[in-house]
Parts: sequence; C-alpha cells; structure tokens
Amino acid sequence: MERTASNEVCPYAIFFAFALFVAGCSEQLDAGSTRPRGLLPVDERNPVILTNDGAFDNWLGEYAVLLANGGGPELAAIVVSASPAWPDLKANFTGWHDLVDAARQSGLKPVPEPTASVNSRLTVPSSGKIEDTTPSRSDGARLIVELSAELSLPYRPVLIVTGGALTDIADAYLMDPRVAERVIVISSLGALDAAGAAMGIPNGEMDPWADRIVATRFRYIQVSAYYDQLADVPDSRLANLPNNAFGDWMRAKQPKIYDIQVASDQVALLSAWLPGFVVAVQDAAATLPQSADSGMAPRLTLDPSGTNQLVTETAGPLASARLWELLLAPSTFSK
Repeated sequence: MERTASNEVCPYAIFFAFALFVAGCSEQLDAGSTRPRGLLPVDERNPVILTNDGAFDNWLGEYAVLLANGGGPELAAIVVSASPAWPDLKANFTGWHDLVDAARQSGLKPVPEPTASVNSRLTVPSSGKIEDTTPSRSDGARLIVELSAELSLPYRPVLIVTGGALTDIADAYLMDPRVAERVIVISSLGALDAAGAAMGIPNGEMDPWADRIVATRFRYIQVSAYYDQLADVPDSRLANLPNNAFGDWMRAKQPKIYDIQVASDQVALLSAWLPGFVVAVQDAAATLPQSADSGMAPRLTLDPSGTNQLVTETAGPLASARLWELLLAPSTFSK
C-alpha cells in the first residue's frame, strides 16, 4: 500500500491516546509523544547510529550534526568503514574526525567521536543459512549491539542510518540476534524500478549477503529516492556560510561533493529526521533470488503485506531550505 504526505488528522488520535493513558503507561502517550509523526515508523525523536564510509561525497554528516543540534535527538555514534569506493579507512576516519572537530569548535551540540570499523564482506556459509554465518565481530558491530541495548525503548527503537555497506549491521545480528528487536535500519541504497527496487548500486552491491540478513531479519526501510545535492550549497551561497570552523569546513568540502544524485546518502537520515521530506512510501517484501547463488542480494518487491518499506519520493528542496535555516539561525552556534 502506498502512503503519501497528507495534512489529514486521524479522527481516532485522541481516543487512542486516552486509552493508552488509562491503561497505565508510564509515559504520556498521545499523538504528539510516541506515535510516528510522518509516513514512516520513525521520526526526529529516534536516536541515531550513523554508519558510512567516505566523508566528502555528500552532506550526510553535516545534516546529522546540524539536525541533532537543532532539536533532534542524540546522535549516538558515527561508525566509519572502508568500501570499494572509499578503500582507505584511515583517510575516511580522518575526514569524519575533522568534520566532528569543526562542529565542536563551532559550538554545536556534543558530537560523538567517530569509531573506525575494520570489516569485510561477509562470507556465505556452506549451509546457506544466515544463522550459520561466521561473524567478524567488528568494532562497529560491537558498538551497535552495546548502544542499542542502552538506548532503545519499546516505543522508540534506535535508528541505524546507513550510507554504505550493511556489513556492520548484519555482523551485529550475528553477534546478538536480539539487536533486531531494538533497532530499525534505514538505508540510502538501490535503484527504483516498476516492481520495487533492487538492493544494488548505490551501496547495496558492496555486501549482498549482509543485504539479505538486514532485509530479512530487521525492520528495514530503504530510501531509493535521491535528489540533486549540488543545490544544497551552490557556489552562489558559499559566502553565506557561517564564519566559523564549521562554515570553513563546508566551504572547503563543497567542490568535492559528487555531481550524481545517487551519492546523496543524506536521504536516509532526512527521511527519518526531517518532517515532510518523505513524500511517498510503499510496503515491500524482500524477494530472494531464484538463482542457486545464495550470495546474491535480494530485491524489494512492492507488496501490501510486506514487512519492509520503500521510500519512493522525497522533497529535496525542503532539505536545502532546512539546511540553510539551521546554518543561519543565531542560536545554532554557541561560539
């Protein structure tokens, strides 16, 4: 079933909240406290663990620290790995560290130090069964297990936002399957087609077996609707960036931003944390390949009874507007 943005208010919202209150819930549960505020089961109140590779091809990190500072929840962790596109883990980590350092120098809300995660593409076991996969026990996977146990609540799971391979998340499941009960995964990944979306380029091609684990064992949202990220910080607005370390960081990074829409990994975070960014979403099921090659990635097939979700349309101009609102607000930077 496709859901699109609407201003309609559910007529049962008040009754629903009152019923939960009478039932004795410890937190006041009304339409404004625990029910999702948009088209997805997560919103800007879910704490985030961010996983990615390179720091220079898109604005994911900048959106993350600004939105967290601008009333969003805790940015709990940043996990940095290598990938075929960004194979130098040390350089990737240095880039994310420098972003975090610029944010801290400029007075943004406390930002976590990145965690470097050495991982490798998961190996399909001879049995072909997910649970027989040997975990690599990466630092990123360990952090996901630990933080999800610490931060998740029954009504507000931890949100894992990915802009690269799904290896660390799948590895976390292999270490502790209970992690799937504590998190929701939302990924910038794959390409739309008439029947749904492939779990392929971008990002899905990096670890097909991890794709299968995440799509079949987790609550999984795939965002395959990208936008022109060059419009976020055009040349004409470089002079308007803040005169602080964070503004200097963005000015230096802007020429490196990729001129391809599928590189805009920030769509995963924006889909959860920016109200109104998701315009349309459809339910989907993970369809496993018919091929005997069990290492092939699944695809998401549109299915009203599917347990996964596929974001099919987003509002890029809304993202750019919010970015500049935060960059120019006097309250954003305390120093």
